[in-house]
Amino acid sequence: MTHLPRPPLSEFGQITMLVVKHARDAFADPDTIAREWQALHFTAQPDFARAVAEYDYFLELVSTGGAVVHTLPPAPGVGLDSIYVRDAVVMSADGAILCRMGKPARASEPAAQRATLAARGIAIAGAIEPPGQLEGGDVVWLTDRIVAVGRGYRTNDAGIAQFRALLGRSIDELIEVPLVHWRGPQDVFHLMSVVSPVDRDLAVVYSRLLPVAFRERLAALGYHLVEVPDEEFDSMGCNVLAIAPRKCVMVAGNPQTRVRLERSGAEVREYEGREISLKGGGGPTCLTRPIVRG
Repeated sequence: MTHLPRPPLSEFGQITMLVVKHARDAFADPDTIAREWQALHFTAQPDFARAVAEYDYFLELVSTGGAVVHTLPPAPGVGLDSIYVRDAVVMSADGAILCRMGKPARASEPAAQRATLAARGIAIAGAIEPPGQLEGGDVVWLTDRIVAVGRGYRTNDAGIAQFRALLGRSIDELIEVPLVHWRGPQDVFHLMSVVSPVDRDLAVVYSRLLPVAFRERLAALGYHLVEVPDEEFDSMGCNVLAIAPRKCVMVAGNPQTRVRLERSGAEVREYEGREISLKGGGGPTCLTRPIVRG
């Protein structure tokens, strides 16, 4: 196994290597979409051709800086949700940690990703085992030695305890963030639904759903908070991917959040996202698993 050099962990360093799964491989064909979308709690049936076109443009945006892109192939036993690659794997100082999904229909995704990661020489640092549950959307690196983990319906106490043990002395602090019920167990609600760091001192947040203690902790760490207005939360204004410090990708249709980011010195690029993001509840952070950030 080849161990890749490990720069400091972050959510905002320049992406130099990432894993994705193209819509054509995750969605397969119109018949697959028609068969699966309701059971997976998509809000509407994605259009296959439009999803592929949206994804092509999205991929251009996230690879603009010359990042090496590893594309996951089609795999048996995984469904439409496999397009949201972040949730199945978390990166650590020692390599990839395979998650154990809180959504039962996604249980096969970590193993499917493992094969691709191993083939690309990416070390596997460990895996979350039953009864633990941990999804990547609940894990946010605030500094290279401080990580926040959302405790909600997709990530449980046992999963957090195992994750803490796997990280060991590579971190100074793991901040456990209690998540709210919001729309219930069937909804897609992760910690990254309400906070997206885009630089070492800048994060997009939806404060109405942030625990006070965690919001205060972000401020204490030096983060300036870009507030997402109520009317732009459901349109994924808070789900912002930094491809480099203050260089962001977000779903179109969130003009107030975009202006606030730009006033904070960020460069923002948008993609349509109707088919690949809004209907499945997964924005640009969900669609990508950065492996190495500079």
